[in-house]
Amino acid sequence: MKAIISGLRFAAVGAIAGAVLLMAAPAGAAEVVAYSAGNAKMHKLLIAAFEKKHPNIEVKLVSGSTGPMARRAIAEKSNPQADVIFTINTFTLAKIKAAGAFQPYSPKNSPVPADMRDPDGFWTAHYAGVYGMAVNTKLLKEKKLPMPKNWVDLLKPEYKGHITIASPTKSGTGLIIFSTLVDVFGWNFLDNLHQNIFQYTSSGSAPARKAAAGEVVIGLSFDSAIKRVVDSGQPIKMVLPSVLPWAVRGGGLLAGAPHEKEGKLLMDFLFSEDAAKIFSDFGGLTAVPGYGWLGQKGIDVKALNLWQMRRPLDIAKFKRTWAAKYEK
Repeated sequence: MKAIISGLRFAAVGAIAGAVLLMAAPAGAAEVVAYSAGNAKMHKLLIAAFEKKHPNIEVKLVSGSTGPMARRAIAEKSNPQADVIFTINTFTLAKIKAAGAFQPYSPKNSPVPADMRDPDGFWTAHYAGVYGMAVNTKLLKEKKLPMPKNWVDLLKPEYKGHITIASPTKSGTGLIIFSTLVDVFGWNFLDNLHQNIFQYTSSGSAPARKAAAGEVVIGLSFDSAIKRVVDSGQPIKMVLPSVLPWAVRGGGLLAGAPHEKEGKLLMDFLFSEDAAKIFSDFGGLTAVPGYGWLGQKGIDVKALNLWQMRRPLDIAKFKRTWAAKYEK
């Protein structure tokens, strides 16, 4: 995944705002506090594996969307309440670094290659996700619609009212997809696509769920959200266009971590091969070579066109422009 970090220009969001997960540990055990933008299943598996390896450390996890978790870490930098933040997109990790809320730490014995790490050692990547289409094949057949193969196909008049996607003003998923499409095709493309959109959601995974529920034919979403509905047995086909929006997630050790020793042990685990096996179910491309469900499903990762943004993205300006054009 050469140059995987340099191509990233946008923010993504996690799920389950405000959730707190406390894992049981022996009385008098040490503790480590972590912030994360992952999902509940991922957290359960990661913490169980970590605590099996370190039974005398109690993990206290606070999870939420990427933005709130990052803002919390930055706001607390003068009085840190957490030790580690993880499963955060690299654009946001750069903001935390710039705010001085990270301290450099290189996870011990980690197989994550150099091009998946911050060059100054403040954060390391877990995995990368790609973005595509969840297509309800049953509805597609009923409505006699062709199978879309690329983004340009979505502009066809026959898809009017059959597509849903998250708003970029509310969701990192929407921001990643839309900003990539503007970088590739320009704003005229979005003008035309807007004519076919049935609904803009506030959740990045909602379009995949809505396609699975038969509410729309096509939901534009991120890979693991689409994978979940495919694996659940719904009549959904994952379509990965030739030009792929994508984003990387990772984590780092917070400056002034109140439980620095335990935080470093958690960092060592999160970027180990054991953690990569868990991340494989949640990211199509893992930072640790040899894992990731895209490859496991027979998809040639090397053949994927992971789009490298050609123009700098001013996120605030992009959101304002998009809202003025399409948000009613």
